[in-house]
Amino acid sequence: MTSRRLLRGLFLGAALLLTASCGADGPTSPTKAPVAVGSSTQPVASNDLVGGLLGGVGGLTGGLLKGLLSCTPQPYASTTQTIGVAGGIIRVGRHSLVIPPGALSAPVEIRAESPSDEVSSVRFSPEGLQFNKGHSPVVTLDYSSCPAGRLQLLKHVAYTTERLQILSLLASLDNLLLMKVSAPIEHFSRYAVAW
Repeated sequence: MTSRRLLRGLFLGAALLLTASCGADGPTSPTKAPVAVGSSTQPVASNDLVGGLLGGVGGLTGGLLKGLLSCTPQPYASTTQTIGVAGGIIRVGRHSLVIPPGALSAPVEIRAESPSDEVSSVRFSPEGLQFNKGHSPVVTLDYSSCPAGRLQLLKHVAYTTERLQILSLLASLDNLLLMKVSAPIEHFSRYAVAW
C-alpha cells in the first residue's frame, strides 16, 4: 500500500509540474540550462518540448535537468552485429537499439558497447553513421541499476562526449515502471541517461 501511495504521489507531482509549465510564458525555442557533469559544467540545449517548457518555470523545477544519473557500475558488455536494409535489434547488456527497415541503404557492421561506469550509457560505432531520413533508430537505456532512478522525474537520453559531457538532451520517453528511457537518434556516438 505504501509503494502505491508513493507512486501516486510521484505521478501527481509530475502532473502538477506539467500543468504549471503549460501556463508559463516563455520562449518557444530551445532553452539552455547549465548541466553538471563530473567537475565541470557544460551548457546544454534542451531539444524536447517538455524540457523547453520546464525551462520557463524556473524555481519550480530547480535543477531538474542537471546531469547524468548516478548508477551502480554494471559489467562491461559488447556486441557486433551486421544490420542491413531490413533493420534489426541490437542488444548490449540491459540496453537495446531498434533499427527500423529502410534506415540503412546497405549492410553495416555495428558495434555496441555498454561500458562499466557509474552512469548508464552505451557507445555505438561506426561513430557518426547517418541513417536515411524518416527512419531513425530508437535507443532504449536501462537505468534499473541507478538507486535514484525512480525518484528523478523526466529522465532523458543524453548525447555525450566520450568523457560523458552532455552535448544535448534528446526528446525522450521515460518508462518509470520498467526503469527504461528511450529516444530516437540521428547518428552513432555515446548516449547516457540524464535527469
